[in-house]
Amino acid sequence: MHTSLTLIIVVVVLAVSFDFINGFHDTANAIATTVSTKALPPKIAIGLAAIMNFIGALTFTGVAKTIGGKIADPSKLEYGVLIVMAALLASIFWNLITWWYGIPSSSSHALIGSIVGAVIAAAGTAPINWGGFTEIFKALILSPIIALLLGYLMMNLFYAIFRRVATPPSKINRRFRYFQILTAALQSFTHGTNDAQKAMGIIVFALVAADLQSDPGHIPFWVQLICAISMGLGTSVGGWKIIKTVGGKITKIEPINGATADLTSSSIIFTFTQLGLPVSSTHVISSAIMGVGAAKRLKSVNWGVAKRIVITWFITLPISTVISALIYFLLHLFV
Repeated sequence: MHTSLTLIIVVVVLAVSFDFINGFHDTANAIATTVSTKALPPKIAIGLAAIMNFIGALTFTGVAKTIGGKIADPSKLEYGVLIVMAALLASIFWNLITWWYGIPSSSSHALIGSIVGAVIAAAGTAPINWGGFTEIFKALILSPIIALLLGYLMMNLFYAIFRRVATPPSKINRRFRYFQILTAALQSFTHGTNDAQKAMGIIVFALVAADLQSDPGHIPFWVQLICAISMGLGTSVGGWKIIKTVGGKITKIEPINGATADLTSSSIIFTFTQLGLPVSSTHVISSAIMGVGAAKRLKSVNWGVAKRIVITWFITLPISTVISALIYFLLHLFV
């Protein structure tokens, strides 16, 4: 397939748009607990998240390399650029739908599912690297389970420690409110190290498919920079509907709970980033909040909201796969 410069520009614009939307869609992951406990005013919390997301996005490239080459080999796909366009359009569509209804869905699930759907629509199942896809899928599934368990254990550990300290709960929470500023910054940084790289990887996928780059493992600095900027700008907008869901509708959050949830999720996201594996920051932080809430008592978690979130987790990948395949067929007809 002949690939015009115009199509490549469209792909880059769509990838930057995806990162921007991912930024305001997932702002809640970084600052919801901090805002809900009043550790920071909303505007300052969002500003902190935007800066740390930008820094995190420029720091690592392992996840971008995974997205760029582990799901399918872009150099062997005749319609690779159209595949990327379809995947990005499907991901953006699903992100906007779930943002509108205030549902913390996974941008990662949406993008991975969309890439698979577009590849299958274009060339069948043969080009899919099922080993690489399985590795990514395991990371997406295991990370929230680990977050739930680790959040529960860490919260119980903190409870056990502070029960032995003759300090009033109000004073403990006041100290943790200050600690939350650090954990929010850490959470935002790790979000940038993982989430922003997904758009980087998809741009590289398109560049290799268009024969403009030969190595899917090389992430040009200009790709890193524009994705980091768009993620930071998107974060600065703030996704208030999702912030309300994550920050207060799952469980009542006090500073000690919020700091523990942020510490849990950031450690898990950073670990998977080091392994070069994409995870859903939305899944991880929501599960960590459920874990710390359950440590207080099971009834303190709003399991109705939790159920709604979990259902969205499970349906995002297959729905985005189907949407992306349909969009690919339409693009193939008219582009």
